[in-house]
Amino acid sequence: MLSARSLFHEIVDHDDSFQLFCSIAASGESQGGWENARIAALVPDGMRELAPKITRHGADEDKHGRIFRALLRKRGLPAVPVPPETDYTMLLERRGIGLAHDKLRRDEPLSEEDIVVYLAHSRVTEQRASEQMVMLLRHFGDHPEVGKAVRVISNDEDNHLAYCHEELLRLARQGHGRTIQRVLRESALAEIGVYRDVSLAVMDHMGRLLRWPAPKAAALAAGIRAVYAYERFSGWHRMVGLRPPERHDPLGGGVPRSTHEFA
Repeated sequence: MLSARSLFHEIVDHDDSFQLFCSIAASGESQGGWENARIAALVPDGMRELAPKITRHGADEDKHGRIFRALLRKRGLPAVPVPPETDYTMLLERRGIGLAHDKLRRDEPLSEEDIVVYLAHSRVTEQRASEQMVMLLRHFGDHPEVGKAVRVISNDEDNHLAYCHEELLRLARQGHGRTIQRVLRESALAEIGVYRDVSLAVMDHMGRLLRWPAPKAAALAAGIRAVYAYERFSGWHRMVGLRPPERHDPLGGGVPRSTHEFA
């Protein structure tokens, strides 16, 4: 019987699939770390109070990238190139979601609207990340090899999502509400399409590495498409709502946890 638990155990237990999974995850987190570092450096003068939190957000994502690379090293595996069709961040950028990398490479201050776009885009992608880590935490939180990493990353992703809610609500009170709602909707509708495409691509690669029979691969692809259909119909609404988070000022202090224990 197919289940998320059995599927992830199969991926984690096989060196080739684990290698690809960790390589994709490490690359995405490292990209996110770079983006946040650049945004923190380019925050407009009127929003400089956000810079330390954006810096912390990026430092956490850099840390996650190091954790996934440490898990690879622990098995004696090198990182492998990420297939472009599985590059979630790049595919979102191609759809015009978030801040373009060419803008972040310039040494020109961002606008207030740019920061609103960044936070709204992050609110959507952090929803996805938080949900995925909750699922992994449920199935792998006590796993001897990856459990500690899953627990650390899941807690961080919950903090990131809370931070986005808190800052967007504050900016909405300052008059950015209409822009926030527009960008949230655009980002959510684009994200669910990219997530479907990336999920199909990842499962295709995993299926070949693990030699899944055609009926199993077809069933997984059908499940991914069914999730997309639900999200396209109504599920995307969970990604655009804003509410005061239970975690107040989640990125307001402290230093990202060391990764030495994962090496």
